Amino acid sequence: MSSSQMQHTGAAKVIVGEPEVVEDGRAPGVEHTEAWRRLKDSAVALQAIQVKDGSVPDAADHADARVAVATIVESLRALTPWFPHDAEYLAASAVDFERWADGGFGIPDFHDSLVAFRPERHRVDGIRHLVVFPMYTQNGSSDRHVEAVLVEVIWPEFIAELETQYTNKLFVSLRFIDFTPGYDTNSAVLFPETVAMREVPAFTWGAIFQDREAARYRRVVRAASEITKLVLPERAARMLEDQELTEKTFVMWDIIHDRTHMRGDLPFDPFMIKQRMPFFLYSLEELRCDLTAFRECVALERDLTEQTSIGAPLTPAQSETLLHAGLVQFAVIFDRIFRFAITGSRVRNYDAVGGQLLFAWLHQRGVLHWTDTSLTFDWPNVPAAVVELSDAIDTLYWRSIDRPKTAHWLAAYELVRATLTPNPASSWARGLPDEVLAGAPKGYTDAVMDDEFPLSMFFEALEKKMRPVIESTAGIVGSDA
Repeated sequence: MSSSQMQHTGAAKVIVGEPEVVEDGRAPGVEHTEAWRRLKDSAVALQAIQVKDGSVPDAADHADARVAVATIVESLRALTPWFPHDAEYLAASAVDFERWADGGFGIPDFHDSLVAFRPERHRVDGIRHLVVFPMYTQNGSSDRHVEAVLVEVIWPEFIAELETQYTNKLFVSLRFIDFTPGYDTNSAVLFPETVAMREVPAFTWGAIFQDREAARYRRVVRAASEITKLVLPERAARMLEDQELTEKTFVMWDIIHDRTHMRGDLPFDPFMIKQRMPFFLYSLEELRCDLTAFRECVALERDLTEQTSIGAPLTPAQSETLLHAGLVQFAVIFDRIFRFAITGSRVRNYDAVGGQLLFAWLHQRGVLHWTDTSLTFDWPNVPAAVVELSDAIDTLYWRSIDRPKTAHWLAAYELVRATLTPNPASSWARGLPDEVLAGAPKGYTDAVMDDEFPLSMFFEALEKKMRPVIESTAGIVGSDA
């Protein structure tokens, strides 16, 4: 170890043995160091005196804020040798914290350290990152407070190989190691746009915590299958007992889902650009991406199975791809119908509507059955029914470029209402009046009810029984499932 690595207070406590492991960037045990504990505690202390925009407006709190920032900066520098691949980012983070303090704790600006953080360049299984930003956490806190997260990359060999086919250079898959309270929530993403910054740079990465997705999937599906008396196929049952298997399944699902948002026959203004529109259009966009992942996995499973049937051996990575292609199909169906449909409020809950739509579509095509208080699937015919729904959404999108925006909205509504029953009080269901139809798009959006497509009787009963289970998944990590 060089003398420069030891010059900051606390560094001697941090760097203990195995320098070759530290250089590898895997940082085993960093979550147990004094430097990490002090950084985390100082971030939490700052959260208590920050307001919503991230500033510390009360001058009486500035002395405490300076102490907390000084500790964070000291800890960042002490921990840098554990993360050699992030040295530039951690140095920039320390400077951003010092500038924030020197400027009197106004609205924080961490543009420079955000630009320096490039996790997409280090997609190596097991490599770790220390991430500290003033930011909000999606599905968690809406306040831009200082949050600190220790994460580990999930990047198995078969995913590295699959990514050459489903190219997604911005996608990073992560596992939680430790985190501050903003992530002790339902949040399962780390997105650069959540960071407090003076201007928006070109974003180069987006990260998803597959360990949280896998853990809550396992807990929710285990409970839901018991409640509905669903006998899971053997492969699907294995996921409920194997966290690592399920994590890899979600990595495969998400890498295809994520890239789909900007691929295919899309409206001229892609749905994921921030804009005000009826919330069920977001339902269709998210469902479109999930069903694309589903249909791609159907094709992968078919092609690799055919390869084995003619005696062509599979590589180890191809064998894993074949396994997880089948598991993704189960994951999409069960996560959508058992978790998405009944999670969150009924206020413009687009993920819920997507789950409701998939369930009702499968039921109305006779491949899902609710009989004698038991749920069953006609598994051989399920893939074709799911792909049929995917085709319907793709056709809607293909036709959208020939339609005015509001006409596209009306067509999307008809696609959903053909399967889901709208709220009896819905103006959209009765037919929007001429003054709305001839007016600005705002009138269309204002006429949408918060719960435009209420839960069916099946989901009303399931939600009551599943509510404690859903609530218990907030803050869940892999070891909790």
